[in-house]
Amino acid sequence: MMDRDTSPADRYRYEDDSSSARDRFYDIEVCEGDRYRSVRPRATETEPQDGQGRDSDAAIPFARGRATLYERDHGHRLTLSQIHALRDLAKFRVIAVLDLAQFVYRDRDERAAPEVRDLVRQGLVRTGVFEGPEGIPRELATLTPRGHRLIRANKLVGDEQSTYSGFVKPKEANHDADLYRMYQEEVARITSEGGQPIRVVLDYELKKKVNRDIVRYGGSARPEIAARHGLIYVRGKIPIPDLQIEYATRDGDIARISLELVTEHYRGGSVGEKVRAGFKLYTPHGETDRLRRVLDQQELTAEILSL
Repeated sequence: MMDRDTSPADRYRYEDDSSSARDRFYDIEVCEGDRYRSVRPRATETEPQDGQGRDSDAAIPFARGRATLYERDHGHRLTLSQIHALRDLAKFRVIAVLDLAQFVYRDRDERAAPEVRDLVRQGLVRTGVFEGPEGIPRELATLTPRGHRLIRANKLVGDEQSTYSGFVKPKEANHDADLYRMYQEEVARITSEGGQPIRVVLDYELKKKVNRDIVRYGGSARPEIAARHGLIYVRGKIPIPDLQIEYATRDGDIARISLELVTEHYRGGSVGEKVRAGFKLYTPHGETDRLRRVLDQQELTAEILSL
């Protein structure tokens, strides 16, 4: 069960930073819901204006660029960007540090690097180096248990948005980190069409809910169970995507799209199952042509996008 610790009554406190405190950088210290409204925290001229709606159940008061959020009886002084980074890490479990710099800080690495180091220093984030695509090492980040408690205690995500922490499966960390980039690509399309993302559902959560319903209603109800979760029943199975995005359309309708990140390790039969399930396929850079050949052999067509 998720930790639901409550913070002090004055959960959000104003903090006036001195300029020297705001500019202080720290050395690295490595240490170990369906719908909600989007409210933009009150920002100052020193905070990034990223143009994206962010989920929060209450406006967070800022003073001179920072707010103090409590986890148990410990206060953490955070910028708006740091709060955004923590929120995204909670939703996706693992994100590449460079991707946080690109999507949260809009490629302003001179600001991203010290702020991520500060989150590590405060014990809210843990980082690790993993072998990335083509054997190139890359730094990944995840929430610590303290960081996860901070997110839940301060209601920084909707109650029905599942949240995660920790490098649970190191061998899958790089694949999991790429889901964040895939999400960003798809959300850019959704917002360009007038939509607004509501909730992120990872495969862990979908599998849990689908299996729960199969136990409850029986195997014969699989087609209905699939439809209930925005999925398609295919040849006796309910294929589960890597990621599902629930969003509001321009007209206010609620829609879902299922995304799959297809790597070189996928076999033809598995890819075919994903296509028949209606998943939108993304591939790492350079894998698109190979995937098209695999689908051609099965006489299948699908939209394939490259990260």
